[in-house]
Amino acid sequence: MEIISSKENKKIKEARKLLTKKYRKTSYLVEGFHLLEEALKADHPVLQIFVEASKEEKLEKLLAKVGRPITAVKQSSELTGLSVNFVTPEVLKSLAESEHPQGVVAEVGFINRKVDFSGDKYLVLEHVQDPGNVGTMIRTADAAGFDGVLLLGETADPYSPKVIRAMQGSHFHLPVIKSSVTEGFKDLQKAELPILTTTLSADSVAYQTIHKERFALVMGNEGAGVSEEAVKAADILVHIEMPGQAESLNVAVAAGILMFSM
Repeated sequence: MEIISSKENKKIKEARKLLTKKYRKTSYLVEGFHLLEEALKADHPVLQIFVEASKEEKLEKLLAKVGRPITAVKQSSELTGLSVNFVTPEVLKSLAESEHPQGVVAEVGFINRKVDFSGDKYLVLEHVQDPGNVGTMIRTADAAGFDGVLLLGETADPYSPKVIRAMQGSHFHLPVIKSSVTEGFKDLQKAELPILTTTLSADSVAYQTIHKERFALVMGNEGAGVSEEAVKAADILVHIEMPGQAESLNVAVAAGILMFSM
């Protein structure tokens, strides 16, 4: 078994670039056995795997579980239809952003996903910048049975390591699409999806009063809230009534309440 022990190995250096947004043109990295399994089960293109040599057996079991058995790994470091690179823990850590990586990192290719907005429920994130919030809301949309997530404007890159960790594989289950603010709202209006924009303005109504079978729920920036464009595009302005003294809710918490309640 050949083990890559240098962080300066060409293949390692090229893969490490994917930790930076500008290099994520056609692929990105996922970390951990759970995300690798989710990618394989969803039939996303797993281009290559970097795994600590001590985790070989665990990788074998995972691949057998998803119907991608190893063939002659010890001799060729190859999987059926996959490329496996055995690395030292130090090299693996250079490809991971978590403090205690699980021993495997995979490069996954982008797939061209389009949304025709023919479904019933969509989450729209406008200029949401915190990676943890973005990943959590995508994961919650998946759990709540939403049909897709639309990321508008300066919303955090869904393929950054922090968002990937927070999503926990939910982007393999439902489409996550990036768009400009203007084009995003045009697409929603063209699909005749009622737009529910969250705001604390005097014109908004409590979410409990809304009964829509189809809608797009718009969540805004952590500090500034939604844009004027989002307000103008709205069919209904909506808020969560807060009997306590807190000024506002974390955007991911608010989104969770709305997605499961509506």
